[in-house]
Amino acid sequence: MAIDTRTETPKVSVGDYLRNNIREYGLLLALVVIMLLFQFLTNGVLFRPVNITNLVLQNSFIVIMALGMLLIIVAGHIDLSVGSIVAFIGGISAIMLVKWGWHFSLVVPLCLVLGGVMGAAQGYWVAYQKIPSFIVTLAGMLVFRGLTYVVLQGRPIGPFPKEFTLLSTGFIPDFLPLTDVATTGIANHVAIILIVLLVGMAIYNGMKNRRLNEEHGTENEPFVFFAVQMGIISAVAIFLGYQLATYRGLPNVLVVMGVLIALYSFVTTRTTIGRRIYALGGNEKAAKLSGINTEKLVFLTFVNMGVLAALAGMIIAARLNSATPKAGVGFELDVIAACFIGGASASGGVGKITGAVIGAFIMGVMNNGMSIMGIGIDYQQLIKGLVLLAAVFFDVYNKNKAV
Repeated sequence: MAIDTRTETPKVSVGDYLRNNIREYGLLLALVVIMLLFQFLTNGVLFRPVNITNLVLQNSFIVIMALGMLLIIVAGHIDLSVGSIVAFIGGISAIMLVKWGWHFSLVVPLCLVLGGVMGAAQGYWVAYQKIPSFIVTLAGMLVFRGLTYVVLQGRPIGPFPKEFTLLSTGFIPDFLPLTDVATTGIANHVAIILIVLLVGMAIYNGMKNRRLNEEHGTENEPFVFFAVQMGIISAVAIFLGYQLATYRGLPNVLVVMGVLIALYSFVTTRTTIGRRIYALGGNEKAAKLSGINTEKLVFLTFVNMGVLAALAGMIIAARLNSATPKAGVGFELDVIAACFIGGASASGGVGKITGAVIGAFIMGVMNNGMSIMGIGIDYQQLIKGLVLLAAVFFDVYNKNKAV
């Protein structure tokens, strides 16, 4: 007779689960509340199709850089140079495309490699020479900004070839015109179809993971939380997808951003290197004693950050259709803030990709909403600073309460 070797799945009360995961669900709820608040305060402007498209275009590079910054913060470090790398890569790409006349298919990979080299130049001093990352990347911020002024000679360069600007300003074409625009209001059917398919895949994967957890005896979140979470995410995704479909569809940069989010979510949750980065940030000495090459791991996180900052630099340059010496000023603060608001711990070892993405969109919605309302940049900085301080305080408070 066959013996059932499966272990019984641990049961957890709704109250205990909510207390243990209040940060994750609180973030999602905070994003929804902030969006609804600014929708009301802006008299419905926030959710207009053209503004949602602008919101994606304006914040895509922050989300992309937050993916790399999260790994650095989880590993116990920080990178202050990303804004200067953005400006430098934007300038180099402008010189290659405009002055030298190189094709964009050659310029894009070369700039990504150059960004990786810039990250490696900093990662070497942090990982192998044990110089604090704050000092190294502060120096990098100054050096790369100075180099940007040198290569651009203090002047903007543009415009770019149309093929390159499509990276940031292009849209997925509608090759499935199923209905008349005048009847349904849908100008791009591919957008709504893709969104519905992605929502279906998310629900399917969520149910599949719950089933696997039950088979292996791993704790599952209460079904009511899973259902509510999937319901909110699905409703918001379909609503935003419909709004985009009534305008011009899915921006190319949104597709790039979505692929990167999926990739980094997989790396951080399903791969050995992802688990090792969290182990490194949790306790570097213990990680090293367990056989993890901590120096190499830190080095690679900075290389990865350089590549993502280079991609963001090209996206920004393509969107502005020119490269300027002052591009990327202050971006490092928005990226770092997105990670901390999204639940990353200043002491390392804690943080999720989904949290960083939600944090980035919280910052983006706040920026966009306050700009629509006509709030000055001085008060915007004040409000964002208070939100960041509150997020870090909440993290420290929860840790002290747990102890």
